[in-house]
Amino acid sequence: MLDMFAKGGLLMWPIVFCSVVALAIMMSKAVQFGFVSRTVHLTPQQVFSRHPELLSPILDAVDNGKAEDEIASVGTLLVRQLERGLGTLSLISAICPLLGLTGTVIGMIQTFQVIASSGSAVNPGMLASGIWEALITTAAGLLVAIPVHVAHHYLDGRMGEIVYTLQQLVSKLIAVRANEV
Repeated sequence: MLDMFAKGGLLMWPIVFCSVVALAIMMSKAVQFGFVSRTVHLTPQQVFSRHPELLSPILDAVDNGKAEDEIASVGTLLVRQLERGLGTLSLISAICPLLGLTGTVIGMIQTFQVIASSGSAVNPGMLASGIWEALITTAAGLLVAIPVHVAHHYLDGRMGEIVYTLQQLVSKLIAVRANEV
């Protein structure tokens, strides 16, 4: 494995870096979204009694009788915080294949330089070895990009569900407070 990494060239380093960053984001988002999902699925009565820290700014706005557009603004800030990292996953899924392709192009250039310097004594084994090494970066870039793209799509879908459920919960919280007054 380390031998293949070394043969892939310098562009393997940013691909590995991207994979580590993506894995960290995916794990943190999975944990965060699990926590948030449990919180937004509480009933209004549970929210008012438990006063979850996540919903604290929204509860404060509801309790202070703020207008719905002000409460929506507070909710938008919460959503923006939850979205952090998803753009990075999208970027990683887009640039990893490009990094791999760049590594392949560089490897092919090196292979053609070997052909040019060898003159008429070109050995097919030399070509196959150089091309094989050049394609390692493309494979590595795709092996990182594909699961990251799938994870981004999944997390984006979860985010949509959370936002919808949060909107429903906020509407219920406003209605409960309006009925108490």
